[in-house]
Amino acid sequence: MLTAFARAFKTPDLRKKLLFTLGIIVVYRVGTHIPIPGVDYRNVQTCIDAAQANQGLFGLVNMFSGGALLQITVFALGIMPYITASIILQLLTVVIPRLEALKKEGQAGTAKITQYTRYLTVALAILQGTGLVATARSGALFQGCPVASQIVPDQSIFVTITMVITMTAGTAVVMWLGELITDRGIGNGMSILMFISIAATFPSALWAIKEQGSLADGWIEFGTVIAVGLVMVGLVVFVEQAQRRIPVQYAKRMIGRRSYGGTSTYIPLKVNQAGVIPVIFASSLLYIPALIAQFSSGTSGWKTWIESHLVRGDHPIYVTLYFLLIVFFAFFYVAISFNPEEVADNMKKYGGFIPGIRAGRPTAEYLSYVLNRITWPGSLYLGLIALVPTMALVGFGANQNFPFGGTSILIIVGVGLETVKQIESQLQQRNYEGFLR
Repeated sequence: MLTAFARAFKTPDLRKKLLFTLGIIVVYRVGTHIPIPGVDYRNVQTCIDAAQANQGLFGLVNMFSGGALLQITVFALGIMPYITASIILQLLTVVIPRLEALKKEGQAGTAKITQYTRYLTVALAILQGTGLVATARSGALFQGCPVASQIVPDQSIFVTITMVITMTAGTAVVMWLGELITDRGIGNGMSILMFISIAATFPSALWAIKEQGSLADGWIEFGTVIAVGLVMVGLVVFVEQAQRRIPVQYAKRMIGRRSYGGTSTYIPLKVNQAGVIPVIFASSLLYIPALIAQFSSGTSGWKTWIESHLVRGDHPIYVTLYFLLIVFFAFFYVAISFNPEEVADNMKKYGGFIPGIRAGRPTAEYLSYVLNRITWPGSLYLGLIALVPTMALVGFGANQNFPFGGTSILIIVGVGLETVKQIESQLQQRNYEGFLR
């Protein structure tokens, strides 16, 4: 990997793309530290210091914004509205025939779906920005902080609207920066911004582990966490690269005096076909009852039960529900993202077949059977990756959104592997010598 980056910097075109990407990253990180109008920055810092990294219900969004959410900055919402909009559009593509038709139209249809994603991102940013401002005004953003209700001193309508518009504009700028990286940088812009947001929380979280440790002034806990993180990263890399290759043979066709086809290829079915989306779905769904309980008044029985069982990340009921939801959403997402019947029809149309399997419906049934078989270990792997680091790090005083948690590791490793592959592919295009010299 280091060799690929070194070779990339020696290539003029790639060096310009890498430096442009680094410049956009710097702009993005600067925006995560600029507070929005109407916020008392001193009171926010006081509450953050008093919270001692206990991010509560907003931990997942705060992680995706690089710590900007709890500081209520211009990029407070980060990339999360775009992620949510992309997932919603991807799910609706299966339900709405119009979106499914656009998806099949190629580049023009994809551009139209991207435009819908942008509109939905802005709408979600307005909704989430309004919720964040209302939470900050009520003092519920930092529970237990004595100055939590003084974060927004002026609670007039004009100031509230200004704060929401500023955060919505910040989300639009983040979306634009990601598209700039995709068009003029090394590509995969949104994922790179997500990678940077999560990686930015590493130093402070690791140093907090060292400060809270008691063995050898905290260095033993610090080293143990580093070792556990490296082991988990190696495991994720191994499983993320694992795939089941279904061989496909294409029959020869004679057109005039030329023969076409007769080639053999394969269909790669990844063990973790769903990626990190089931973990995000499960986390978001478990936040809903806790969020409702937080904004409800009184001390009813259901509110007490939710606060006791569904807020703490290390509670057995929370852990069990989290694991089962991850397994369920893994099967659900694979079912809507990979259509065995469509793949079988395309193979039959172009004269392809799986050796030993008849074309058409038997091929679809075989693909569905193989997909279900490999989704089981993939879903169990996702559940274990999401839970094992969390439970192991509870003893070190880390919160459930510590960077070495399941969601963070999956995203960082996935984006890192994809970025390295893109750089290597561009290097191969530029350094290919051909047959004639």
